[in-house]
Amino acid sequence: MIRTLAVSGYRSLVDLTLELGRLTVVTGPNGSGKSSLYRALRLLAACGSGQVVGALAREGGLGSALWAGSSRAPGPQGRVALRLGFEGDGLGYAVDLGLPQLPGSSPFALDPEIKSETVWSGGPLRAGSVQAQRKGPHLRVRDAEGSWRDDPRTLATYESIIDEVADPDGAPEVGLVRRTLRGWRFHDDVRTDAASPARRPHVGTRTQVLGHDGADLAAALATIVDAGGSDLLDAAVDDAFPGSRLRIDTSTGLFALTLVQPGLRRPVTAAELSDGTLRYLVHVAALLSVRPAGLLVLDEPETGLHPDLAAPLGRLVLRASERGQVLVVTHSRALASALSDEGATHVGLVGGGGSATGIVGREGPLDAPAWTWPVR
Repeated sequence: MIRTLAVSGYRSLVDLTLELGRLTVVTGPNGSGKSSLYRALRLLAACGSGQVVGALAREGGLGSALWAGSSRAPGPQGRVALRLGFEGDGLGYAVDLGLPQLPGSSPFALDPEIKSETVWSGGPLRAGSVQAQRKGPHLRVRDAEGSWRDDPRTLATYESIIDEVADPDGAPEVGLVRRTLRGWRFHDDVRTDAASPARRPHVGTRTQVLGHDGADLAAALATIVDAGGSDLLDAAVDDAFPGSRLRIDTSTGLFALTLVQPGLRRPVTAAELSDGTLRYLVHVAALLSVRPAGLLVLDEPETGLHPDLAAPLGRLVLRASERGQVLVVTHSRALASALSDEGATHVGLVGGGGSATGIVGREGPLDAPAWTWPVR
């Protein structure tokens, strides 16, 4: 379980550390940094597959991702740095990204560079707990006897040790970080408009994890049933739409989602469902997934849902948190209250208008979780 998340120099997250629980709900007014926190999590997850540089490029490059407020971001004067990290279950990772020192004629001269990466074990970062460390193109790892060994390979500025270094001798923690980051899931790409892939019948196979675009929604729901989760699925649907039942039609050789509703003579096809109903069913497939996520991050899951669905959605999230860690970023007071009342860790963000993001109730750095950034 991830216990501490740290972000520095990303948009309004000038220097933010969060303590996460099994279930964490993040709230705050518009402009307080909720979306920035969500995007920072996506960037950190991208390190696990070597995609962090590309992910930053799609945001407009490192320059557009840096803090643009009225106060100077922390760190040495003149240094451009975006730092991301996490710690949990005796494992930690931090990455430091910056601009090239000598921009040249390459069309990629403005791509951010990975300046340093550190993997450690045993709680908060200490000098003696570092297991692998990359500075610039150079990597060193600690061997089984505890001595440092220089790795012979030279890493490009866009290559992460988490993705490129499969099993450095004496540092299995690198592989553990990779598996941890690749186990994080985000389902914000699923569309519900009339042309949504989730509305179309499709060729289905066992689908333990819902795809990023929801094109395999019917197969993912059928897999939940096949794995013995029909009672959970029926309960989640009935909770939101009393008396309704999901049915997966495979009579044509394709998987097609239908909803049987009281008072209607025939099942309603996915193409006929309202956007809100379809979105709720996407949440059902994600939260009841046969293969639970290491960390499931939901960004404003209430969007497009009727307010009456906040309570059923909250119960669905609580059920999912019994099998894996969940973080919910939400505007919905009803959803936040329902989760907080059941013991969720509540993080209230404040900021905006040129002010850096802060946390409600935190009066100073001593109130923050223990965190130390590695030296570049």
